[in-house]
Amino acid sequence: MRHVKFTSVVLVTFVSATLIWSCKQSDVKSGNELVNEFVAVNMDYWYYWNDKTAPNANKSLAPEAYFNSLLYPFDAQARSDGDRFSRFLDNAVSTEASLSGENKTTGARLALYNNNNNIAGLVMYVLPSSPAEKAGIKRGDIFSKITVDGKIATVDNYSSLLAEGTNYEYVFGRYENKTFINTDQIKTVAAQALQEDPMLLDTIYTKGTKKIAYLVYNRFYSKPNNSDQALYDQKMAKIFGRFKTAGINEFVLDLRYNGGGYISTAVILSSFIAKGVTDKTIMARAEYNKKATPDLVKQYGANFGVDFFANQSENIGANLQRVYVLTSSRTASASELVINALKPFMEVVIIGDVTVGKNVGSIVIKDSKKRFVEGIMPIVLKTYNSAGQSDYTAGFVPKVQIKEDLSQPFYAFGDLREPLLSEVFFQVTGSRILRRGIQDTPDSDRLKIAPVGIETEMVLEKKP
Repeated sequence: MRHVKFTSVVLVTFVSATLIWSCKQSDVKSGNELVNEFVAVNMDYWYYWNDKTAPNANKSLAPEAYFNSLLYPFDAQARSDGDRFSRFLDNAVSTEASLSGENKTTGARLALYNNNNNIAGLVMYVLPSSPAEKAGIKRGDIFSKITVDGKIATVDNYSSLLAEGTNYEYVFGRYENKTFINTDQIKTVAAQALQEDPMLLDTIYTKGTKKIAYLVYNRFYSKPNNSDQALYDQKMAKIFGRFKTAGINEFVLDLRYNGGGYISTAVILSSFIAKGVTDKTIMARAEYNKKATPDLVKQYGANFGVDFFANQSENIGANLQRVYVLTSSRTASASELVINALKPFMEVVIIGDVTVGKNVGSIVIKDSKKRFVEGIMPIVLKTYNSAGQSDYTAGFVPKVQIKEDLSQPFYAFGDLREPLLSEVFFQVTGSRILRRGIQDTPDSDRLKIAPVGIETEMVLEKKP
């Protein structure tokens, strides 16, 4: 099974990539020249669009600029099949840790907004036992300003501040008439290295003959960073075992904040849900470029790039006619892979917002000799489900579209007043929970401030 990550971030060092690098790269080079040669060799071999890169890119550029000059960029009009997701890595090791859920963070996961060039934030969720939770910060809190290590976070500096800072000062606020308003409440929280458990909540609701299982799943990885134990896969098996024992007959998978992760973990999750599958049933197929494909097939066999479902005794598919998936504009990559992979086997009812539309995957490539910390995360594959479908670059459109924004209240995960979960409850039972704040107004009346940035990734972590 391939360990691949669908999200906004991914890291993988392939044996083949390392060999190419070692054979063609001269140790005499140094600095930018060394990094750029590394970039050139690996992009030529691995990049999905390697036949469409600039033939005479300027190697005197700084490494990130040089990497960007090699891309086949997306353009809605001229190159709708282009690249939206490849990225240069300032530090490949820290990216790997992030892809496995370990980050320096306060524990407050924020949607970021532009507040007159300063950064405002909406708390999407808070990690259990984190500094943010201990400080009383909760889902739905609004911050009109964020200061990190004494510097106000702005549209220009927020990326580095939030990635590297330690001491956060959150200025609470409210949002009225499309304006952020400060309040007098300030909370100071220190960031620390935290490992995120991807399964934030699991529970079961009973209404008459309906037993509805609900799982909030926020990242696709099998184990904590630097661990050799697949602890999260084991926890997932226990959760689905409880669902099966309870006799659930409806299932809700909450992927609204899941930007992706490893393909291997997506295979495992899908194998607990899909109806009527075995380890002989194809879940997905990956397509690589024409240069890498013959070598990969020679090294790993004719089924290289094919992912099969796994036999899972805890599979709940036999009791399901459909699966409900909650999404947002942050749902991407491995999350979308799961949606696409399940479609040939059962009805997938999407509720929430249109997803990102990432049907491609990355690998993290770094220097095996550790001469520099930089790396690259190029798109190397495109995915198809068992029916040969990969047509969701515009995102999956929900059956019922509900957008989370600052104009509505945020309830805790699992609270049946929470708009997306409330809609599922209505779809399943016909009963309406009081859903104060549901957006029934047209899109033209919705909030127009856009979040600053989005992360999405699908990754191959190690050789098949």
